[in-house]
Amino acid sequence: MILKDLDVYFTGLLDIPSYTRIDASLNGLQVGDLQAEVGKAAFAVDACQETFRRARQAGADLLFVHHGLFWGKPAAVTGALYERIRLLMEGPLALYAAHLPLDLHAELGNNAALVRRMGLEGVEPFGSYNGVKIGFKGILPEPLSLDQALDRLGLTRETCLSLLPFGKDSISRVAVVSGGAANEVYQALDEEIDLYITGEVSHQIYHHCLEGRIHFAAGGHYLTETCGVREVARRVTRDLGLETEFIDVPTGL
Repeated sequence: MILKDLDVYFTGLLDIPSYTRIDASLNGLQVGDLQAEVGKAAFAVDACQETFRRARQAGADLLFVHHGLFWGKPAAVTGALYERIRLLMEGPLALYAAHLPLDLHAELGNNAALVRRMGLEGVEPFGSYNGVKIGFKGILPEPLSLDQALDRLGLTRETCLSLLPFGKDSISRVAVVSGGAANEVYQALDEEIDLYITGEVSHQIYHHCLEGRIHFAAGGHYLTETCGVREVARRVTRDLGLETEFIDVPTGL
């Protein structure tokens, strides 16, 4: 498949142009020859040297990532950025990035996948960011304990990056915003959510969670954002018959 056609496919699938105003990421094709053939696509969370090397070793012609190389302002192509681009060019390995378009996609997004794992019903958009709701909230069919709720995400109290277990014994209302969205817990408090799930924690929210009696679970920025790229990989295989591979380079954060 020609890269130009794959670029058009991704752009339409994730509605990339709609989020230019609110997202600092340069979403879309960041590096690549539009006329190059793509026989295999790799998928990963982060654009980094380790991911590039492993994608090349896997025989990929394109790497699709959630966190790309370019964020909101011009950058000098020196140092680490130069080395990353050099690895891509030598591959050659094209790079496509989808940040917020992948977080908030109603079917393929990070948050949609987490909501499905939780088994939530009555799902609605949640978590306003620059005027757009990027996460989801919903109701559990039957109330769960905190440990039962974490288990649905493959987490425990010990494996969470951080856990503030300050809420009720019985959890019904759950909200999810993947990645670095600790401050959105204030919106969860306003909406009387029982359990708020994100990737990272912030010191400043501690007493608000304690006093507001809400459970706050930070599953890890990386872990909560592996879902979307995996979902897109499956869709690409289904729609285009293209060989795909997920490149797992966890940070533990």
